[in-house]
Amino acid sequence: MRWIAAVLVILGAGWATAQQSSTSTANSGGGTGGATLNAKDSEQLARRITQLMESTAVMVPGLTRSTATIAESSRQALAGLQTTPQNSGLTYSLLAEARAYLAVADALPKPVSLPETARQQFAELRDSVERLGIYFELLLDQKERQLRNPDRDNLRRYADANEKLSPPSPAMPRVVFFGDSITDGWRLNEYFTGREYINRGISGQVTGEMLGRLKADVLDLHPRAMLILAGTNDIARGVPVKTIENNLEMIGELANLQHIRPLFASILPVSDYHKDSNPRFEMTRTRPPAAIIEINNWMQNYCRQHNYTYVDYYNALKDNTGMLLADASDDGLHPNGKGYRIMAPIAMDAINRVVPGGMVSTETRPAVRRPVPVVTSAVPPPAPVVTQPAVATQPPITKTEPTPVPAITAPAIAPVTAPVTAPPTSPTVSTTQAAKPVPEVAKPAPAATPAASRPTTQPSVSTYSLAEQQKPEKKKKKNTLF
Repeated sequence: MRWIAAVLVILGAGWATAQQSSTSTANSGGGTGGATLNAKDSEQLARRITQLMESTAVMVPGLTRSTATIAESSRQALAGLQTTPQNSGLTYSLLAEARAYLAVADALPKPVSLPETARQQFAELRDSVERLGIYFELLLDQKERQLRNPDRDNLRRYADANEKLSPPSPAMPRVVFFGDSITDGWRLNEYFTGREYINRGISGQVTGEMLGRLKADVLDLHPRAMLILAGTNDIARGVPVKTIENNLEMIGELANLQHIRPLFASILPVSDYHKDSNPRFEMTRTRPPAAIIEINNWMQNYCRQHNYTYVDYYNALKDNTGMLLADASDDGLHPNGKGYRIMAPIAMDAINRVVPGGMVSTETRPAVRRPVPVVTSAVPPPAPVVTQPAVATQPPITKTEPTPVPAITAPAIAPVTAPVTAPPTSPTVSTTQAAKPVPEVAKPAPAATPAASRPTTQPSVSTYSLAEQQKPEKKKKKNTLF
């Protein structure tokens, strides 16, 4: 028990000393180079620390048995860092195990005949542990800055590009590709030439961050359509499926309210075919295929209910086992050139259904009203043609009325004048009968429209009265017959 207490005391003293050293080195910006470590360098450093622990343990008697548990925990932490680099929890676990190993090694007596190689390896191990401690401190600072970062959604990434972007042209519809690293690494100009397809993907983002920058990177650009590919990073970070669905639904509704047609791309399958080259490429551990299928099924039903377009990359990129095609990716997650060549025609076909033929769709296109003036200019010719017959019918009525009136009055006057000369036998009656039709014939002449009907009736009345005067009895009988 005494040696355990001694180890704990030494470990605590070593931790305090390393913390002071790492803090001073980080503040000075120099030191052993831990401030310049990236993900790849930190992984190599962790692997080197594990190798030095195994090689030096055999140089000191009893050290291998005393540190067996520490060595196993170190190997597990290293395996986790190879899968998820820059993990602060795993980095701290490896750092703590390495410091505990050095504390136990210092507590045990070393042989006088310790090889010089062993002494150099112990010195290298101490230096590597110190560098890892500095890297861990900087990693914590980076995580802290991310939590306190006012630009959580990384809006500054495309701020300048959005500012310089010109308004969309009606002749060439604009489409925004919105997503994470799979979209970010897609060189759209190489796969879609002659089209205004804008890339607004940011590596590592989840759907919540995309929702936060939707207005700046999509809505304010006024595209005709938006193709979103998101969700795989949410699954890897353990975001609940319901939260992912809510974020995607909100993105679709906001785009639709701005008259932007949303296209939802399925989450791509993943695979473990490349884990032998790098343990980090074991993708099914952090992205279970069952979760991918669940979200894709929800997405497809959601698009069917709201009449949105579902872009099915999943079935085109999976193999017989449901994994991402081995030759379509180099890491089991991101598509390579072949993978993008499979995706490109699928995306093109989906966009053409919303924006057919590269021209603006006629469904919700305000620019379609520009050809309308051509159509309306053709409409006025029928309008004058319709109005001209109306005007033409009126003048003939006014002009032709005088001609039928004399023609109608002439036969009316002829029967009137013939009886006027014939009835000298009854001058009183003939004068009265002749006087009545004359003013009646003269009255309809000034009238325009009703005169046409009146003269036709007047001659019949006048001839009837004269005939009745000559043959009163016969006319009365005919009259009774009528």
